[in-house]
Amino acid sequence: MATGIYHTKYSQDLALRQTKADWIRLSVLLVFLGVVPFVASSYWLTILNMVGIAAIGAIGLNILTGFTGLISLGQGGFLAVGAYTAGILIARLHWPTPLGIAAAVLVTAAVGAVIGLPAVRLKGLYLAIATLAAQVIIIYVVRTWDVVTGGVESLVVPRPVAFKTEIRSEFIWYWIILALVVLATLAALNLFRTGLGRSFVAIRDQDIAADVIGVTVWKYKLWSFAISSGFVGLAGALLASYRSIVTWERFTFDVSITYLAMIIVGGLGSVAGAIYGAGFMTVVPALIQRAGQSIQGVLPALSQQLPAIQLGVFGLVIILFLIFEPRGLARIWERIRDYFRLWPFRY
Repeated sequence: MATGIYHTKYSQDLALRQTKADWIRLSVLLVFLGVVPFVASSYWLTILNMVGIAAIGAIGLNILTGFTGLISLGQGGFLAVGAYTAGILIARLHWPTPLGIAAAVLVTAAVGAVIGLPAVRLKGLYLAIATLAAQVIIIYVVRTWDVVTGGVESLVVPRPVAFKTEIRSEFIWYWIILALVVLATLAALNLFRTGLGRSFVAIRDQDIAADVIGVTVWKYKLWSFAISSGFVGLAGALLASYRSIVTWERFTFDVSITYLAMIIVGGLGSVAGAIYGAGFMTVVPALIQRAGQSIQGVLPALSQQLPAIQLGVFGLVIILFLIFEPRGLARIWERIRDYFRLWPFRY
């Protein structure tokens, strides 16, 4: 009868999957992800694709905020950098889409490192205000730098081409985005098995103690900003190619708050939690919208209040998670998993 997980080798301790049950759950998940695009409607494939893009961005924000302890309110600005960089390179300089996306990742990482410079001296609310200022500055530049970004006009990005055919199908995009989500997840999970990732966690737990044991705090804070922004740049570039239209209105401060809510609801300091949070914060509005459409003929007054209801639900969910489960959906899942693993014992 299982009473816990006991490791006798370092390799067992470092393994991403430590029990047979973990492998079984992973197999079930892979089967589900392989079957769902064949049975889901085009509408829900669009929602799943948006969940995948949001998951990549949320993983990036969780690296910075959840694992390094550096709060950021500039997520929308970093997404804009990635989206506009990829859009300009692909639409105006006619770069191949994969090359444009790769360049967007590098450019966003560099911008993130520059914006992260205040993090060397600031933390907490002061750093949050600094990143908020970065968000405002980036959007201001995007709106006013007409020659490069097109200003307030939309930037139309050509569809990627494979075998002389434009990729428009939600089905094909599903596999592309899923592959990138898997790569981003594996990259993030393995990051925290390295000295670099452990330095991030040490800084989060106690930066003074980390400095004492030899962690160069300022350097690793900048690395955290750069890596986090690289993930977000990938999400922004994907969004540009997937939607084909880039406009500054998609990267406002509301977007930054939504991403922050994703990692709070999903679970700070958890790669899986970022994915759970992205799914929750993307699927719930779609369900509310569907519910509103179904009652539009019966309760027209209520259906008109759906945007307000959606905001109210978001706010209520975040408050409830902060009060009852600050570690989010990831911790709830861990409790369910441990309950069945240790059953009939409670602990």
